[in-house]
Amino acid sequence: MNHSHTKLWVHAVFATKNGDPLISPFLEARLNDFMFQCFTEMGCSLRIFNSVPDHAHMLFLQSPSRSLSEVIKNVKGSSSHWINQNDFIVEKFAWQTGYGAFSVSESQINRVYHYIANQKQHHQQVNFQDEYEYMIALHGLFVA
Repeated sequence: MNHSHTKLWVHAVFATKNGDPLISPFLEARLNDFMFQCFTEMGCSLRIFNSVPDHAHMLFLQSPSRSLSEVIKNVKGSSSHWINQNDFIVEKFAWQTGYGAFSVSESQINRVYHYIANQKQHHQQVNFQDEYEYMIALHGLFVA
């Protein structure tokens, strides 16, 4: 084969530092656009980004020329810096160190897209900790 071909969908999720509710509706509207820009600059096509006050979900195509950890580190770092530099919130903004990233089958893209799009309704019934533990278990991972 002369060319490399990849199409790796990733559902990623990360929380604000200490799970603090720092993402207001005002910030959310701006953060959405900024994240599309960040992912584009990393060579990733962002299908959807959505946040609630204490965490964010995104669905994107992984760049074949960058590692997943590089993409997440850059996006989290760039967005934290941008939020703080623009004084969008009173406190210093930061994301938690870790993240979750899960592969998504092409056949499940629409399902995951709608799951991410409906986060506000979802979190009226389920808190982030329970949601994340469910995602970990669903993907056969164990938290130490």
